[in-house]
Amino acid sequence: MRAEVISIGDELTSGQRLDTNSQWISQRLADLGIRTLFHTTVADDLESNRVAFDTACRRAEVIVATGGLGPTADDLTRESLAGMLGVDLVLDEPSLVHIQQRFVKRSRPMPESNRIQAMFPAGTEPIYNPHGTAPGILGRQHSGTFYCLPGVPVEMREMWEATVEPSLIQLLGNQRRIIRHRRIKCFGVGESDLELMLPDLIRRGREPSVGITVSQATITLRITAVGKDDQQCFQAMKPTEETIRQCLKNVVFGEEDDELHHVVDRLLRKTGRRFASLEQGTRGLIAGWFAQLDETADTVPLSLVMQDPTSLARLGIDQQTDLTNSQAVMRLAILMQQQLGVDFAAVVGRLTRPLGTDDGICPCAIVGPGEQESFEARLIGHPEVVRPRIAKQVLNRVRLLLLKP
Repeated sequence: MRAEVISIGDELTSGQRLDTNSQWISQRLADLGIRTLFHTTVADDLESNRVAFDTACRRAEVIVATGGLGPTADDLTRESLAGMLGVDLVLDEPSLVHIQQRFVKRSRPMPESNRIQAMFPAGTEPIYNPHGTAPGILGRQHSGTFYCLPGVPVEMREMWEATVEPSLIQLLGNQRRIIRHRRIKCFGVGESDLELMLPDLIRRGREPSVGITVSQATITLRITAVGKDDQQCFQAMKPTEETIRQCLKNVVFGEEDDELHHVVDRLLRKTGRRFASLEQGTRGLIAGWFAQLDETADTVPLSLVMQDPTSLARLGIDQQTDLTNSQAVMRLAILMQQQLGVDFAAVVGRLTRPLGTDDGICPCAIVGPGEQESFEARLIGHPEVVRPRIAKQVLNRVRLLLLKP
């Protein structure tokens, strides 16, 4: 079964407000095994709304809309639905009584404009809103069943759980399925290279499907399966996940919400090791990531961010140390390991060129028990991505050292 989610309002199309309703609704639809194929955002314009609903009802079996059910002139959902259906708006007396009672409880007279909220396109049904003056609307057109809910998130979610979800479960009947996802996190190769390492897993039409996304150099493989319950879905995913892990080996570093600093912290705890870092080129990204964890004092006792090279003198280190030189950066990493008494130390040197330049580098060094590694991170790419990629390259090398027997 296919779904479309429609979000209505000038505040959304103008970019003044972020649409979080669509994300939440799509997740709830997936829990029911309904795949969302379209997200539509439409302004407060009558004809545009009518076209949006008509299009959605022709290409999806389930349409969930939020917004446009208020009492003001720019709330046009009910009028646009009436136009699509070719019917008049009719008064629903129970809805009007409920709205009037809401104002009585507030000791306020009901403005006449709120009467429109009790008007519904002929042939549609009200969706009860226990804590607001905007009832929802349930109706059908073409191949689609549409549910129109208020844009206020707390009201929308309550109405979803009380009315929309039970209605959809009934609509699905014996065909009900659920959709489940599993995310595998990878680092160390490019997106295209990673796809080549997998034997025909990322292709259209495959079941379970495998999608690939990249965010700040971290690659996420998303396995998606459809089944009657969680057990069936995850059982269907298992062979695919095993294949991914066998093919990619240590390129896979985690799953679900894992980031590299989470994994490194867990490995440090597991092995009883400690880690320290000194950063200039990454401006404290590594330090900041570890600082977000609840307790890192026992695994990461010190993370330094250096803006001014002269501050090295405070550590008893020659302030003339050239942090654009790989050998000097390595010597500094060794000195940090010794002076701080940690198992692993990493130093991120200084950028030799501005971010985004093809010939710029950032020297990095990592030392561990009996291990010394250095590399020159290239500065190619968008400036917003380069620094996180360098920091993750450092953490990934620490991770691989920690995995050695």
